[in-house]
Amino acid sequence: MWESTKNKTFNLKKLDAEYTILYFYPKDNTPGCTREGLDFKKLYKKFLNLGADIFGVSRDSLKSHENFSEKMKCPFSLISDPEEILCKKFDVIKEKNMYGRKVMGIERSTFILDKKGKVIKEWRKIKVPGHAEEVLSSLKEILE
Repeated sequence: MWESTKNKTFNLKKLDAEYTILYFYPKDNTPGCTREGLDFKKLYKKFLNLGADIFGVSRDSLKSHENFSEKMKCPFSLISDPEEILCKKFDVIKEKNMYGRKVMGIERSTFILDKKGKVIKEWRKIKVPGHAEEVLSSLKEILE
């Protein structure tokens, strides 16, 4: 189980919604991660109406997530995974190039999970513009 904002815990073996959107992002309060969070926020009610809940995941602390969530007025929970346990389970820790240095970090990735935690669809190496809409569209296709 992982701690998250909104006083929720996240248990991969016991998901509440029919579907869970789990999106991994590198860092709170960065332009791309803020944009991605706001895009999912904008579509949140549409996801809920389709029986899906959303969780954002990064290695940031719960305190950082709470501040980020408050700043974005985020309606869904952000999971803190500083030990990278959930990140490693979904294989999103990758070597990245930051200002000419090789570092290990989260590769922006999204997964749709069923109620049992099985991955139904995944996206890797995401570009933020249009991504949340693509996830919503894929969920609608799954439900057809």
